[in-house]
Amino acid sequence: MVSPPDQSSQRRSEKSAERKGRAARPAASRKAARKAPLDEVSLRDLALSYAARFATTGAKLEAYLARKMRERGVAGDDDGRMVELDVPALVARLVELGYVDDEAYARARSRDLTARGYGARRVEQALWAAGVAEDARAQHAPGEAEKRRAAMLMAKKRGFGPYARSETAEAQDEPLPPLDPAMREKRIAAMLRAGHDYDHVRFVLDAPARSVLEDWLAEAEAEEENDRP
Repeated sequence: MVSPPDQSSQRRSEKSAERKGRAARPAASRKAARKAPLDEVSLRDLALSYAARFATTGAKLEAYLARKMRERGVAGDDDGRMVELDVPALVARLVELGYVDDEAYARARSRDLTARGYGARRVEQALWAAGVAEDARAQHAPGEAEKRRAAMLMAKKRGFGPYARSETAEAQDEPLPPLDPAMREKRIAAMLRAGHDYDHVRFVLDAPARSVLEDWLAEAEAEEENDRP
């Protein structure tokens, strides 16, 4: 004899299905709204919204708008013909108005990366990928002092070189922990991947004390100060 289904379980299943249906309808509506074909007004609104939310470059904004046009398509005119949307002209206008500023992006991005311990090569790669022109990349490349400071910061974060022991241990002139050649090579590779110069990497890893690195940084800062007009 087959037992009748549990009515309470049946009601729970029905309620669950009903909730899922209610949740799915608004999501589907939003999805449909997002996929509405683009016209001049909606494309401009997308561009302004993106520029307001993110620090960007002209090239990155143009790529974003081109992707949105591929995803959503372009609206037709009253005769059903596809409207021509001039993305480069729109981006150029936003650059002219100051909504998009490649120089400001390059300056901020360079400072952010070096402040996180990345080297000049990673900065160059990031700016190139964002479409920053070569002259702007060169202008905002980290200087010698900034490169040394970034290398020291990464070593400090990772416990490399003299940062492998505490400041107290260093003050008490305790020896640095021994480092086998294989581990040393791994640390060199890690710092090179982060974009640091090989000479800087070797100097940081071989420094016997923090004070040596601090003097090394101060030397570069003094030279840059003397070179300023």
